[in-house]
Amino acid sequence: MATILETCRVLASPCVAPELSIPLTFLDIPWLHFHPVRRLLFYDYPCSKPYFLETVAPKLKESLSFTLRHYLLVAGDLIFQLNSEKMPEIRYVARDSAVSLTIAESASGFDDIIGNHARDADQFYEFVAEIDPVTDESGYQRVPVMALKVTLFPGRGMCIGFTNLHCLGDASSIVRFIKAWASISKLGGDEEFLTKQDEFLPILDRSVIKDPLGINTIFLKVIREVPLKSTSFPLPTNRVRATYILRPTDIQKLKDLVLQKKPSLVQVSSFVVTASYVWTCFVKSGEQVDDDELEFFSFAADIRARIDPPVPANYFGNCLGYGLAIMEHEQLVGEEGFVMAAEAIADQIKNKVNNKDEVLKGAENWVSDMRAMNAIRAFWVSGSPKFDLSNADFGWGSARKLEVLTIDEEKYSMSLCKSRDSDGGLEIGMSLPMARMEAFATIFNDGLRF
Repeated sequence: MATILETCRVLASPCVAPELSIPLTFLDIPWLHFHPVRRLLFYDYPCSKPYFLETVAPKLKESLSFTLRHYLLVAGDLIFQLNSEKMPEIRYVARDSAVSLTIAESASGFDDIIGNHARDADQFYEFVAEIDPVTDESGYQRVPVMALKVTLFPGRGMCIGFTNLHCLGDASSIVRFIKAWASISKLGGDEEFLTKQDEFLPILDRSVIKDPLGINTIFLKVIREVPLKSTSFPLPTNRVRATYILRPTDIQKLKDLVLQKKPSLVQVSSFVVTASYVWTCFVKSGEQVDDDELEFFSFAADIRARIDPPVPANYFGNCLGYGLAIMEHEQLVGEEGFVMAAEAIADQIKNKVNNKDEVLKGAENWVSDMRAMNAIRAFWVSGSPKFDLSNADFGWGSARKLEVLTIDEEKYSMSLCKSRDSDGGLEIGMSLPMARMEAFATIFNDGLRF
């Protein structure tokens, strides 16, 4: 286990806003009771413990304080009103709101941890910061929205663990915050950061999210029935984690196969062929079920540019739609399963996610839809190569490895990001029981060779 060296609260450096309260929108609410999102970034950086404590850690604290000045909500608390018609909100109060930062040291083998082979999933939780429990105040509940942990592997490398409530923001928002912190840390200040407003500076104005159907009111009635609950690590996971690489040549072969069978199909993207290939391999690796059993593949998509009116790219919050491909088990495991899966996912992207008239259709049911997903045979995807964290450089170079621990908590899901070792390639993270991981690996690798 990691040894805790220090625990502190980092305040935003002095800024002009003494207090800020931002209500959640109908695009945030479906994620209100979702478990925290946990990401780990590993870096090759062979420094000593004294240098880490005397130089690296203080610099990270200082740069984090500068970054929070621009991302005040990250230092805030989620406020959930009880017996009230008021929407939940994220509240920041100067000199009171802060981000919990833990500094630690680990004796674990760095090279084994950042490998692609199957490793015990439980061991990764020593590098994750846990968000403080929900506290009950007079008439409302309060919980921090983010916690951070920096762990040193003496003489070898470092890990930064990010834990955030999903209702704080989607991957686009959180990745921008992480990259902003990295940039300010590397450059030693926020002067250059301020010149890249479109890239980093967040837009917090929730009025850019239009709600002509009054979905906020619908959701408010639903969420009032379920108060906030404290979360904990899903230990023991009884799983192993492994990473699989699709090289550009692999991706092109998969695209060629789909287009050979379905020449008129559009939206045959790298995401489509990767998702459909992993989905079919996953289902084939599992238990036998009835042929007509339905299999579901769910994926979220950034819809900032897809809704009317469009939302700025640097809007901070959740702005996600989702697609849901459905197939019978017999179809998915059959000889044409991969191609049929690609067709189903591509159809969802074309006709729902990319269709301004359809992308928010049925949004008033999203809270109940997400709850219903727990009762079906669903496979999810977490992350996107569009939001690349490998180039989040704190001054130590590119990240060596990204691990998304969120996939330990879904029934089953995959993580997806750019490959650091293969330009144009993709990395797929899987978290499965050992026996199923072995079966998945065989099916995945054999399929590519074929």
